Amino acid sequence: MPVVRTLLSQLSRAIGRQSALSELRWMQQALSNPPPGISPACRSLDEMVARRVRGEPLQYILGSQPFGPLDLAVRPPVLIPRPETEDWTLRLADSLTPSPATPFRTLDLCTGTGCIPLLLCHLWPPGSTHATAIDISPDAIQLATENAARCGISTHAHAHASTHPENTFTPILADLMHLDFANQALLEPPYDLITSNPPYIPQAEYDVLPASVKDHEDIRALLGDTPSPLASGMPSQDRAKGLTFYHRIAALVGEHGLLRAGGTLALEVGQGQAREVAAIVQAKAGVDKIDVWKDPWGKERVVVARR
Repeated sequence: MPVVRTLLSQLSRAIGRQSALSELRWMQQALSNPPPGISPACRSLDEMVARRVRGEPLQYILGSQPFGPLDLAVRPPVLIPRPETEDWTLRLADSLTPSPATPFRTLDLCTGTGCIPLLLCHLWPPGSTHATAIDISPDAIQLATENAARCGISTHAHAHASTHPENTFTPILADLMHLDFANQALLEPPYDLITSNPPYIPQAEYDVLPASVKDHEDIRALLGDTPSPLASGMPSQDRAKGLTFYHRIAALVGEHGLLRAGGTLALEVGQGQAREVAAIVQAKAGVDKIDVWKDPWGKERVVVARR
């Protein structure tokens, strides 16, 4: 078809022919057979290609992103779930064994689309976890709520009192860096599992990110050097390394008793940050066993601590 060939040519000039062939096929599939409950953000192939040529992420154009067996809705400005996050969430799900008899209380900080706790809720047996998900962005909380509905996971906080056990997901709008965060977020410690993929990109690295990221995804979900009164107590060198949120999370765990004895803390980290984050967690969170997991590309990606 001449029109498709023209669009392929336009897309190839922007992203290369091999990528263009794959993406054009995915765009056609999204228009002809969209995932249940998800409508592409565009009504025509021409519009999709035009937006992609301008640098918009493909996931926003398609309206969805696979995450394990889930197909999550995505839209700007909420952070798009990444494959490395999917990888460690699946590994975490396999390494822990909650059950309806011994359910986990899970807390996910900086939840975005809700991808981490929703995947855990999906993979673990019904009634084995009750997840609370926190984010500063109303857009993220709204999208996470929609994704829970898409995944068939209850957002009713007290659904576990039902005679039919089920996993639950409770999204809460709150600012992790707020001085009174624990009360603002209605936290009810201790938790059996705390997870987070927090903002961790240093300012110097953020400044050189491609426009496809900076122009579309929320800076609050990316930049780890967020100015905050709480940052004044951190080493000055750490405030330029994207480590602000790790200091905050570790302090909350240590000072507020967020993690029960025997509980697990899992934090995604950026390139070259794992050892420093492990040291922060060890010093402030009161944990005594720390592991570093690598992602499928060989990068140290997750700090896993157990009390």
